Amino acid sequence: MSSANLPSEKFRLGMLLSDTRYRGTSLQVITFIIFVAVFFWLVDNTLKNLALLGKDVSFAFLGMRAGYDINQRLIPYTNDSTHAMAAFVGILNTLLCAFVGCIIATIVGVFVGILRLSKNWIIAKLMSVYIEGFRNVPVLLWIVMVFALLTEFTPAPKAFKGANPEATMFLFDSIAITNRGTYLPAPVWGQGSTFLIIIFLVSVLAVIFFTRYAKELKKNTGKSLPSFWISIGILIVPTVLFYFILGKPVDLNYPYLKGFNFKEGIHLRNSFIALTLALAFYTSAFIAEIVRSGILAISKGQTEAAASLGMKPNKIMSLIILPQALRVIVPPLISNYLNLTKNSSLAIAVGYMDVRGTLGGITLNQTGRELESMLLLMGFYLSVSLFISSIINWFNRSFQIVVR
Repeated sequence: MSSANLPSEKFRLGMLLSDTRYRGTSLQVITFIIFVAVFFWLVDNTLKNLALLGKDVSFAFLGMRAGYDINQRLIPYTNDSTHAMAAFVGILNTLLCAFVGCIIATIVGVFVGILRLSKNWIIAKLMSVYIEGFRNVPVLLWIVMVFALLTEFTPAPKAFKGANPEATMFLFDSIAITNRGTYLPAPVWGQGSTFLIIIFLVSVLAVIFFTRYAKELKKNTGKSLPSFWISIGILIVPTVLFYFILGKPVDLNYPYLKGFNFKEGIHLRNSFIALTLALAFYTSAFIAEIVRSGILAISKGQTEAAASLGMKPNKIMSLIILPQALRVIVPPLISNYLNLTKNSSLAIAVGYMDVRGTLGGITLNQTGRELESMLLLMGFYLSVSLFISSIINWFNRSFQIVVR
């Protein structure tokens, strides 16, 4: 009798574990049920213990008056604002530090990683010293040390006074670096600035479409366009042209010395600069090693073949080696971006008011809502981590080899 004519076995409950057709799904369902049961047991046990202590779980404290100041902020805030607003200011400060730090760490890390492979012995060794020096010292020490350097070895605002001042401003008297922070020109948005911003955003979209077109053209025909310079032209020329056509709608408000301190402009406090630079340089040491390993993962034969065709070293690196190395570099890069974001919670060491200092610090101490504050903090860091992971994973998928 053929297997096609065999009578089908009647389903029995025991087959959920004995039959290989159902066993995998059954074990997954059982594991999920156990996980959910343990989770709800922990939540229920926590709520009962809090009830015995006379505490309830409530987030109403977020609507209460904060009553404390935040020294650096991106949005308007006073001590009469709510704890929710204070937490939001801290979140923006954290995101600002993480965003700027990731950009600096990536640029420096790629640069150092490539130079680490230089045939020049001195350059290669100097990059090795940089990498080993930063990654083998705790990041907290780097944060404190950079803050101390900025505070102790920069001039006080009064040093800029007088006919023969001890210190001078940089870039045509537009930037002042002091022991109270760095002062930069601030943009002043006039009439027509909104239209100028729209022009700039349209230029950015045009650059994106042109980059895709150049990539497809090279893929289909092998013709290479000077994408970098054309992209710069698309981005800058329309914006500059409309800037003058609209009568210079954006001006700069320069900082100036008044009394014992600088006024106007953008004030970057030393706590923010120290935290961002320390995290960026510390993370760049790890990124440099990731870049180096990614480049070494590419066969030397490809470099030799490209050189035999007359390609210059910089073209070989940018067009052949790095695009392939990105498939190796990007996945571990995510972990370093996440570590930089989470390490920003060390900002309390230098007095930078991030979300850890506001929601997880002063707000927690004033309201006594430890559980609620920690849950909100955990939710914030989890959300940011998942967002960064999804963005980098999407970027990584665009570099995957397409199997035909």
